[in-house]
Amino acid sequence: MSKSKPTKLTPRKAAAVNPKAPRCGLCGKRGKLTRTECCGQWICDDEHKYVLFSYARNSCHRNHRQKTLCAYHHNERHAGKWQDCSKCREDFETEMYVWYGTNEYNFEKLANPPDYAPTTCGGCGTVINLSEGGYSHGPDGYQCDACTEKVFAEAVKKRAAKKAE
Repeated sequence: MSKSKPTKLTPRKAAAVNPKAPRCGLCGKRGKLTRTECCGQWICDDEHKYVLFSYARNSCHRNHRQKTLCAYHHNERHAGKWQDCSKCREDFETEMYVWYGTNEYNFEKLANPPDYAPTTCGGCGTVINLSEGGYSHGPDGYQCDACTEKVFAEAVKKRAAKKAE
């Protein structure tokens, strides 16, 4: 009778064998986890899956690190809790402060987010959601994509007219 080698378990199989294994605090998965630097929470160790310039939001670790007040507060080395930090509050427009404090990438959400007026396009007045992108920001304020395209098209026409003179 020969002795068999003990099977080497992958992190997923180990988690299945051990139901007490920690879970990601955001998505609930078990497996390859790490702790956040800011708040010490268990989170998927998945930043290596992010494709540069894809703007994908498929990495729990990256989303928490880049899209929360918790991580921002830690990275800026502010004192105290991020929920009470006046420096963090001053660093963002209210709409983005509320989003960074209440989005799905937080382990703990901002309890009483301040009210704010929606951001609107300086050209046509349409509401712009700053957390979703699709706008430009310049000396004339925020512009939706459609108004930005119009401004650039006009600038190109003016430049072409000057060259033709």
